[in-house]
Amino acid sequence: MDPWFYGVLAQAVLVVHAAFIVFVAGGGFLVLRWPRLAWIHVPCLLWGVAIVIGGWICPLTPLELALRERAGMPLYSGGFLDQYLMPWVYPERLGQGAKIVLGLLTAGLNVAIYLRLHARRR
Repeated sequence: MDPWFYGVLAQAVLVVHAAFIVFVAGGGFLVLRWPRLAWIHVPCLLWGVAIVIGGWICPLTPLELALRERAGMPLYSGGFLDQYLMPWVYPERLGQGAKIVLGLLTAGLNVAIYLRLHARRR
């Protein structure tokens, strides 16, 4: 296949990755509007928080890197969070401690939203 096609796929994975992170972080707000969405959001939230706190690399990262390599695009070291999110949120790259705080804040925000949803239902 044409390297251009692999580049497009790599960028698509990047967009999906970013959308997943936004959904994990703020999907609770969508659940307030559409409560049935919780069946999708809760597993995504648990997975996302586990990835951040555990310091693991999301499975989408190796896929993106493989596609970038086939397209002849520059590669990066580390995971998606290290490359794209951490410099934006924590420009000094505070390391694993910052990731744990980020994960706990994300979980806390969404737990608060779910508690509000539960109270509203009662």
